[in-house]
Amino acid sequence: MTGDTIQGMQQRLDAQKQAQIAGGAVSAELRIDRLKRCIAILESNGDDLIDAMRIDFGHRNVNQSKMADIDGAIGPIKNAVKHVRSWMRPEKRSTMFPLNLLGGRSRIEFQPLGVVGCISPWNFPVQLTFAPLAGILAAGNRAMIKPSEYTPQTSELMKSLIEARFDENEIAVFTGGPEVGEAFSRLAFDHLLFTGATNVARHVMRAAADNLVPVTLELGGKSPVIVGRSANLTQAARNIMNGKTMNAGQICLAPDYVMVPEESKDEFVEAARAAVGDMYPNIKDNPDYTSVINERHYDRLQTYIVDAKAKGGNVVEINPASEDFSQQEHHRIPPTLVLDPTEDMLVMQEEIFGPVLPVKTYSTVDETIDYVNAHDRPLGLYYFGQDSGETRKVLNETVSGGVTVNDVIMHVAQENLPFGGVGPSGMGAYHGEDGFKNFSHAKSIYTQSGAISKLMAKMGPPYDKSKAAAS
Repeated sequence: MTGDTIQGMQQRLDAQKQAQIAGGAVSAELRIDRLKRCIAILESNGDDLIDAMRIDFGHRNVNQSKMADIDGAIGPIKNAVKHVRSWMRPEKRSTMFPLNLLGGRSRIEFQPLGVVGCISPWNFPVQLTFAPLAGILAAGNRAMIKPSEYTPQTSELMKSLIEARFDENEIAVFTGGPEVGEAFSRLAFDHLLFTGATNVARHVMRAAADNLVPVTLELGGKSPVIVGRSANLTQAARNIMNGKTMNAGQICLAPDYVMVPEESKDEFVEAARAAVGDMYPNIKDNPDYTSVINERHYDRLQTYIVDAKAKGGNVVEINPASEDFSQQEHHRIPPTLVLDPTEDMLVMQEEIFGPVLPVKTYSTVDETIDYVNAHDRPLGLYYFGQDSGETRKVLNETVSGGVTVNDVIMHVAQENLPFGGVGPSGMGAYHGEDGFKNFSHAKSIYTQSGAISKLMAKMGPPYDKSKAAAS
């Protein structure tokens, strides 16, 4: 990276901040116009973006890219267009007694923060670049974006498409490698959104701290699945394996390990095998099955599998057509179960981010709760079962960013629910109105009445009126 790049980012930030101040109050009409321009980019160029993602991944299913990345970004932005006027309305708040009886009034007005930086990841490169703009732009902000270098075709295309519809003082995109991302994270934004790995987030947060930039961190971690004894095991296995194989498990909310009753382990394995066989009768050349993003991550996942075998793990590869993956055009790994994993295995120590799924067993549900609570709080937690008491127990006694009951991942698709992690899985949340508020400054405003002013004058100093009058 050249000094010109760093200087260019700083100059763009300065220009955006100046433009924000010069522009004054940001009208609903301007916010909606910006949001609609984002929608137009996605609707007019969806096929090109899907093709770019296919090239970056080696292979990625067209329908998945359309559903998750294109439609998955258009939906939140359209929701913001629909609701931004109501989100912008001041919120009335009660005024403390007795000031409320004398005409005092309290309210909150939501004000744009200014310029929001957005560092987006590679796994859903379009959705996780454009969907946050729903809240950022609805809140009246300007934005600077650093997309992932792991998806260079997609990142460069997004840059050119945004530049064609937005002035660079509204939205600016900077592409490049980790050194660009590091410099980007050191800029004095009014807010910084980072979506990615927890270990990278630590560096981003340290860099942002130099300028006291508030951060929203959307991370990941090891999201657990608890399969209760009251669950429909066949349906549970289908939903779990569907979530684990979507995008080849390269999802921050992908189920990272499953805990099943000890007597149901074999049944779960067979149900998982049947579910994968139904969804993917073959894998190696199946257009529905996504590749691992690159050789580095492919090798990382293979290391996890080799490590599990070396440490005595029972590794079950679900390969319906018995295909040979040693020679292949892409980086595909068939769904792989690791039964009864031990804690020293890499698959139980690190976020997997791929189609490898450890399967643990338990005798009582309390064991699963204790296990979850003994580890970092996850981004998502999933419970399968029809026992309302057990469901309530799991919800009450565990802490996670969000929960889906009787499925996996799907809480992230609910635009009216805030999405975010807790602790090592993230901080802050966005989506819908919660995103609007996350990227706004909630300004407290109290309006004093004349009657109260007169009363306060009588109550103020000198406090001993009799002595003051005598003197």
